[in-house]
This record gives sequence, structure tokens and C-alpha cells, in this order.
Amino acid sequence: MNFISKVFSKDYSNERIKPFSDSITHLEYPSCSIHELLKQSVDRFPKLAAYDYFGKEVTYNVFYQKIEHTAKAFKAIGVKKGDRVTISMPNTPEAIISVYAVNMIGATANMIHPLSSENEIEYYVEVSKSKYFITIDKLKNRVLKATKNQNMERIIITTVDTSMPLIVKSVYIAMESVKNFRNPPIIEDQDESKIILWNEFYDLGYSYDKSDYKVKLNGKEEAVILYSGGTTGKPKGVMLSNNNFNNMALQAISRIESAKPGNSVLSILPIFHGFGLGCCIHTVLLAGVKCCLIPQFKPEDFVKLIKKNKPNFVVGVPTMFEALINSDEPSKTYLKCVTDCICGGDTLKAELRTRINNYLAEHGSKTQVRVGYGLSESVAVCVVCPSFYFKEGAIGLPMPDTEVKIVKINTEKEVKPNKLGEICISSPSVMMGYLNENEETKNTLRTHKDNKIWLHTGDIGYKNREGIVFFESRLKRMIVTSGYNIYPMYMEQIIATHPAVEACVVVGVPHPYRKQVPIANVVLRDNYEPSKELSRAIKKYCEKSIAKYSMPVEIEYIRSIPKTLIGKVNFKKLEEDCTKKFGKER
Repeated sequence: MNFISKVFSKDYSNERIKPFSDSITHLEYPSCSIHELLKQSVDRFPKLAAYDYFGKEVTYNVFYQKIEHTAKAFKAIGVKKGDRVTISMPNTPEAIISVYAVNMIGATANMIHPLSSENEIEYYVEVSKSKYFITIDKLKNRVLKATKNQNMERIIITTVDTSMPLIVKSVYIAMESVKNFRNPPIIEDQDESKIILWNEFYDLGYSYDKSDYKVKLNGKEEAVILYSGGTTGKPKGVMLSNNNFNNMALQAISRIESAKPGNSVLSILPIFHGFGLGCCIHTVLLAGVKCCLIPQFKPEDFVKLIKKNKPNFVVGVPTMFEALINSDEPSKTYLKCVTDCICGGDTLKAELRTRINNYLAEHGSKTQVRVGYGLSESVAVCVVCPSFYFKEGAIGLPMPDTEVKIVKINTEKEVKPNKLGEICISSPSVMMGYLNENEETKNTLRTHKDNKIWLHTGDIGYKNREGIVFFESRLKRMIVTSGYNIYPMYMEQIIATHPAVEACVVVGVPHPYRKQVPIANVVLRDNYEPSKELSRAIKKYCEKSIAKYSMPVEIEYIRSIPKTLIGKVNFKKLEEDCTKKFGKER
């Protein structure tokens, strides 16, 4: 049965724009590997472009042939079913081909950030027991040093320019040679005997004549390991099955209007992240959509990328859209191609959403930005707002076959509508568990009295009587002061409306008897300067809306909001900075 064609077999257009209970609620799901479900798309769209890389398009048919050939190459160097292959790559053809090729031979893709430190790389390799590694030339020395004490069999080195068109490649190589990045110097005492260059590795596929490179997998078997952000401790490996990835992708296709064969998406979000790999690669490929692969995203290039690639579908995090609307692009029609726009990965404030929608309309797009919500533990998106529907704080409706329950914090007891509690998710996309973390898995995946497994997200929110889910705050961000619960997101929204404030993030710092107190980190608008008078004015402004016990005890002025490597607010750094400055004084 072709499960992808079944998603497209009915015209769901009417249901898709209705925000309530008559949306699509159930789908049929296969139990197979991710490459097998991809093959159904290849059979349906063989001549459509699967991806574009700097103007060079590759069809679905050729793409799958490359996957098969790479799978043979992996078999040739000794990779077998059950192995874990670490992939530390930007968004390049070799990276996504490797993910599916690893899956084809029954191994697991262990996805890590290309900018990981030596200690982080060592940890990721050790915890996953990975024996094979693929990365780019610029990171070779770091990887060699990080894995020198690990039992590595092979380290495959490729380059960002491997699949570039000839002219683009020539320019890139010339520029990199000037930077002296092209060939990193060899560092003494490094064993390079395990290194194999991509072209040499790929050529091994020509001589592999066995038919065992395609392994039949149970859909419940492990396909990918992603890593949680680690903002509150060491990163946890999130084990995701083939079914998890396939189910989430089919759910997303059923809800996203622009997931139509022949359309295109800017694949900017990194593949080491569920949002990037799950939504911007696997989902769109199953839908017959072209991935415009962007190996390195620079905010100042966003407009140029849209004008060049003319994507129908733009997916990003709030900081990306801020870069878009802050551009001075004069064209009033260059966004005419954009028919769907989804923001996730971090909280989208109402003021920013309004600005994005205004910018879209002013530059030719008829769509409005939609908010999505998800976690690595559910691959990616599990709740999304229907088209042209938004309420302050709303994250939308659950995906098909997905339930959202709001429970009293630290319990499994469901609360009434409009009451705050922990958001819990039951869905066929929910993870297998955490890698080597049995206790953490038990705390996060819990079987309730209804005998369903519920993912306790650690996020606070509520459902209204119409079933719309609202996000309030991270449970770990909740500040408890003198026994009162303070939700930073609410305070941030109030402070951000002050005419002098550009952005605000509230964090808690330890206090000797109140347990924690809130500190407001404020970025000022142009023409405003930090002063005690301004701090008093901001606090006075907040008195009408923020309870006295919730009032920030200090206003800390900062130049910009620190972000993580994937563009999320770096709460940990702000907490550490504020604790150093204010914690000792109290």
C-alpha cells in the first residue's frame, strides 16, 4: 500500500482551514524503514527535483540511486545492522544521502552538531558506541582529537563543495584557499590512518556486488539519535524509531497546504535537529517537495535566498524571521511565491508575529505565519495552528492521532479547561526513550490510568474549551518565589510593550530565603540609554499588570539576547550571568 498517496487521495482543503474538531484526526501508518517510505515518493515522483544545491538539481530517481550506492560503500567499509554512524554535517547532499544510506543497511544515524566541542564529540561517540564518523574537512582535526581514545573504525571526510556546480565550486575553493580553511594543517600525534576521503569512500560502492546492503527493518527499530539541547545539564540522546519519523512526516503532510508535489522549501534548519531533519528534509521529501539545501545560514542572506530559490514553503525559528523583516528589501512582490510560513523552535511573541504578517503582506505573500510546537522527543512538530488562525499564546491543534493532556504539575491528574498545567503528549511520533537513561525515560514517558504512554514535556500550558492548546512557559523556567509560581513569559510580554524596550527575557536567580527572584534582561530600542530613572519607569509601567510578588527585582540592560547555536534563547547563559552579578548580593 502506498501510504503517501493515501494522504493525498482526498481533497482536505476545506478541513485544513477549519480550526476545530472537524480537522483531519486519523491517518493510516506503515511499519517500515524511513528509506522504504521514501522509495514510495521516488516511485511517484521520479523526475521531480528532490533537492537543489547551489542551483544544481537532482531528481528523486537519481537521489535514490545515490542512496543505494552510498549504502554499498558503507557496507564495504564494514558498517552493519545495529551499528551507529555519527553524522556531523551541515545541510549538504552528502549529509542527507548518508542518513538514508545508513538507514538502508539497518544502522542508526547518530546526529550531532558540526560545531560541537571536542569534549562533546567524545561524549556523543562514547555514549552511542559509534564506530564510524562522517564530517567535513574543516572539522577533521577536532574530530581526530576528540575520537583518539575511542574505538573508531573509519572517519569519512567530505567537503561542503563536493556536490556544488563546477563554477560555484571553483569560486568557493578560491575563497576558502584565501582563508586557509580548505586544508587544515596536520596536527602532530594524530592518527590519520582511519580517515577515508568521500570520493574514495563513494568509489567503494562500485565494487560492492552483494545484495545485502538493503536490510528489512521493523518500523519500531531505531533509526536516528538526536540530542537534547543540554541547557540544564548534559545532553540526552533521544532514540527515535523509523515509525516515529514516518508517522510525524505523514501527519505534517496532512496539515500543511504547501506540502504538494513540485513545490519547494528552504531547508535552512540544521539536520542535527528534529525540526530540520524531520520537517525540512524527511517530511518534504515524502511529499514530493524540493529541498533547497542551505549548508550555512546567514541572516543577512535570507532575502537573497528567497529571491533566488523562490520557495513556496518557509520554515524557521523566530530569529530567522526577525532577520527577514529587518531587511530593507525594496521589492514589494518577492514573497509572492511563499504560500505557507511556519515558525517553531521557540516562542513567537504576538508583537513579532504581527510584524511578520505585515511584512509578508507588504511584500506580496497572501499567507500568514503559523505557529507550531514540538520537541525532539516527538521528532518535531506535534501541534500546529491551522491556516489564518491565531490567538495570543496559542500553539494550535494536535496532529492526527495525537492527544494533548494538561496535568497538574508533578502529577498525572488532568486539569480543567483554561487551567495551567504540564503539557503531555500521546502520539505515534513519541520517542522510544533516552539513550542509556532508563530513569530519565521513566520520568518522561509515563503510562497513565488510560493505559496510554504520555510524554511529559516539561512545558506549562493549557487547553481552552475549543481544544486549542496554549503555551505558557517552560516548567524549568518557572520561577518559584516565596511559594508563588511566576511565569517569565507573561512578564516578558508585559515589559516588551514598554516604548523603550526592544526585547526582554526574565530569568530566576537564587535567593537566601525567597528561593528565587526574577531578573529582567532588557534590550533597549535605539535612542534609549540605560539609567536608574528608566528602570524605575519600567517597573512603574509594569505595576498595573504584574503582581507585586512577581515584579522583577532588577532590570539588567544587555546589548542583545544571547542565542544557542540553533537560534534559541540561551536561558542558561542569562541565568549564569545574572546569578554571578546579583546572586551573591542577596
